[in-house]
Amino acid sequence: MAGPAKKRAQAEKKHSGSSNGSSSESRDPTQRSTPKSIPHLDGNRDPSISRIPIDYSVPTDLKNISDFLGLGGWYAARGLAIPGSLPQRPKKFNTYGKECGITLNTFNVVKTPTAVVHQYDLSYSGDALDYTKRVLLKKIWSSPTVKTALGHPDALWVWDTNKLAWSSKCLDRDDTRITVDLDEEEGRPTKPGARGNKHTIFLRHTRKVDFNHLTSFLEGKVSWTPDCIDTINFLDHVMREGPSQQYTQIKKSFFQRGEQRFDLGGGVEAFKGVFASLRPVLDDKFNKSLSVNVDVANGTFWRAQELTRALGQAFGCGPPQFSALYKNAIRDWKNSVLRKDLRRFKRVGVSSTHTPEPTQWTIDEFVNMDATQATFPDPDNRSKTISVAKYFKTKYNITCILGVPVVRMTKKIRKLPVYMPIDVLTIDANQRYNTKLSDTQTSNMIKFAVTLPKERWAAVQAGVRLLNWPNDPFLRHFGLEVNANPAKVKARVLPQPTVQFGSGSKEPTLTSKDMLAGRWRLDGRKFAMNNKDRPVKAWGVCAVQGRGSPPPQAVEAFFQKFIQIYEAHGGLISAHPEHGKKPWMGPGNLADGGELVAKVWNQTGNKYGIPPNLLFFIVNDRNVDVYRRIKKSCDIRFGVASQVLQSKHVMSASPQYISNVCMKVNAKLGGATCVAKSQLIPKIAPRSASIPTMVVGADVSHPAPGAASGEAASFAAITVSADPLFAKYWAEVQTNGNRVEMVTTSNIHQHFGYMAKNWMQRIGQGRAPQRVLYIRDGVSEGQYAAVLEEEVRDMKECFKKLGCKELPKFTVVIAGKRHHIRFFPEAGKGDRNGNPLPGTLVESGCTHPFEFDFYLCSHVAIKGTARPIHYQCILNEGEWLSAELQQFIFEHSYQYVRSTTPVSLHPAVYYAHLAADRSRAHLNENPVSSGKKESKAEPQSSTGSSKKNVEIAPLMPMMNARGLKEVMWYI
Repeated sequence: MAGPAKKRAQAEKKHSGSSNGSSSESRDPTQRSTPKSIPHLDGNRDPSISRIPIDYSVPTDLKNISDFLGLGGWYAARGLAIPGSLPQRPKKFNTYGKECGITLNTFNVVKTPTAVVHQYDLSYSGDALDYTKRVLLKKIWSSPTVKTALGHPDALWVWDTNKLAWSSKCLDRDDTRITVDLDEEEGRPTKPGARGNKHTIFLRHTRKVDFNHLTSFLEGKVSWTPDCIDTINFLDHVMREGPSQQYTQIKKSFFQRGEQRFDLGGGVEAFKGVFASLRPVLDDKFNKSLSVNVDVANGTFWRAQELTRALGQAFGCGPPQFSALYKNAIRDWKNSVLRKDLRRFKRVGVSSTHTPEPTQWTIDEFVNMDATQATFPDPDNRSKTISVAKYFKTKYNITCILGVPVVRMTKKIRKLPVYMPIDVLTIDANQRYNTKLSDTQTSNMIKFAVTLPKERWAAVQAGVRLLNWPNDPFLRHFGLEVNANPAKVKARVLPQPTVQFGSGSKEPTLTSKDMLAGRWRLDGRKFAMNNKDRPVKAWGVCAVQGRGSPPPQAVEAFFQKFIQIYEAHGGLISAHPEHGKKPWMGPGNLADGGELVAKVWNQTGNKYGIPPNLLFFIVNDRNVDVYRRIKKSCDIRFGVASQVLQSKHVMSASPQYISNVCMKVNAKLGGATCVAKSQLIPKIAPRSASIPTMVVGADVSHPAPGAASGEAASFAAITVSADPLFAKYWAEVQTNGNRVEMVTTSNIHQHFGYMAKNWMQRIGQGRAPQRVLYIRDGVSEGQYAAVLEEEVRDMKECFKKLGCKELPKFTVVIAGKRHHIRFFPEAGKGDRNGNPLPGTLVESGCTHPFEFDFYLCSHVAIKGTARPIHYQCILNEGEWLSAELQQFIFEHSYQYVRSTTPVSLHPAVYYAHLAADRSRAHLNENPVSSGKKESKAEPQSSTGSSKKNVEIAPLMPMMNARGLKEVMWYI
């Protein structure tokens, strides 16, 4: 039997670009305009096997590319000319601020191979129906027949687990085929009439790995070529081959078997491993070379245990309660919450324990039949069927648990489904848990994963010892040598801006002590911009009733303090002739559903005689469904600013908590907390302040992996600076297909276009900005080109439609946080936890050898090790100086409106995250608490990556009659 299947990845099919004759108006809103020049990757499915050599201009082969090649490397891989507009690394490093010694978790490659290495392309054929199953391919590759034919153990081979292999041995023929019968090798010949288990592996010699070409590239003598990419790809796989044979491998991370587990609850556990990745860098000696990034990997895995126990842990109940859940769900199984929740077990590998030799299976899904209802042809009498329960009782004397669903397996026997009772199955060890963690599991995972810099550095060093480079047979065989000592660089701590608050503040600017600590208090300070255009006039407070809801006296005491503190910060609350400044207060009942908000709206409006402009809701816990139901009504139906509070905070009524609430309320009513004034930019770029500039942020968030993610919406959020000081941002949100990574043309034209028009009318005095700084989050390196070719192109089209004769000059920066680079400052040079100080900038040791990128740590980590943001500039029409751009991004981290700390990411992108998350409440579906969702087939978006064609409905439009979209409604 095949072992447990792993989640496969497969590069998406190349978009044909053919037109069906429909007009752009009738085109589906998720459809990307054509033709497209950049092929896309989803990163979730593996490439299909074909009998052709690796060709990096073919989208399905791009999956083989290593990370960190930069935009130029990806253009070259696709067979496209590298654009002359690609910004190169500035000739001079940033010299502003203070120097600071930083140790990086990167380790320089000191010796690369010189001997000849042969690259082979692999393909497969035979009795299997699917040659993308990694477990099958591994069995074929590891079979004694194949090993002997390849010259094992004298010849060492490196295999990418799919369609590439390398060896220093050249096979006798350029085209070699090896046939293996896995059944025969395992000592159980194929039964007559059964499908065989014979497979042929084809090896085709495609090229010799060219190490000299890589050296010439790094020395700047030649440009990117597929040869360079081949070589880096080979070296990256050499680094992984040895560890992959000793440890459990997940992508570029390795987990040692027997490592101490940490129970996350719900049948899931976590344990630590080591991440390692090779890439070209500008090293700490300013040489263009290769380096290995080593970091801690935190993995989540299914607990190896009986399936019945795993189900009990997942649902927090025993067998009788699980049976009751099933009995309740069976009435509408297709739409039931239980069926949806059980889908997290899909593709989990299990072993059946009812036979002396356990057999491995892979779960397909739980079905709406118990062991008495699920039947199959009786092996002793093919003309009859037998139930699973009866078969197990007569054959194995096992009494199956009844009243619970049976499991259908992925494997079929004689083309018929295989059903198994849950009580004879155990979950196999070392299987990654891919589904989104629950709130409790997430909280436990954070406790497990968060470590201070000292502990993390010790873990990195333990990882280096685990990888054991000096004794790795593959590194030794191919002549690859890595320095076990880390790279040490001279970083800069950038000068801090002057952070200003409103006039009348006790301390109108932050003190140097606050700036160094990276956090401050609002006491005695007024907002830099208050709600003068939208004073609080008619406002209401609803305390949702239930266990833990606050008594009326506590609510009244909280809002007396709120009024006092909000006004102390400069917030405006208009006194009503009859009611004064006191809000309407009353209870609310969740059983009222959407009418809960309507009742609060009506009663508040009736009290004041005008529509409310601010509503508060006090809830008893962090229930996301309740939160989204409230936000959906406030944003969509009434167009009113709203603030949700937790009852425990209302009852404690801490002044600091109230100040935090005041910051959010102020932003929702048109204000901003503080403004960062640069002391440095006027010196290095004197004209900068006089150039009309727009800052744009964008993020696309996808459904969490696991149950129902194949039918769920992705959300695109775009933010645009709404004032000359870049303190406030408008935001527009919309669905973006299912796992479509690029913001679609229709979303940019409708939503960015709307905000661009607003900017021109309100800030540009009828003119477009001269510069646009576009900061894009959440795209992988392989998609950088598509940001330019599609999103920036569409934004320029928007300005053309708005009648701009001279288009703004775009500067595009990608902000990446999913990386493994960490900073470890010299003793006494970091903060009290050993993290870097805010403003720590690193431009060497871990950066690209030629392109313009840098790592910036602009925040103070509350706990754990700070993660810097990787910024890469991929277009610079606006001709920003490198130091100007770095300082601009750093200084704006102090302007985030709902925090009294600098934040890690530029606020334009942070706000896009918040807006994308809020947009989940705007879905056009049944009430969010019902758990029902419908999906229909439709043509696939060209930039999508899902396997199915899924219709994603647009969001419900926000009610903007009272100008909710003009303020920061998403804060």
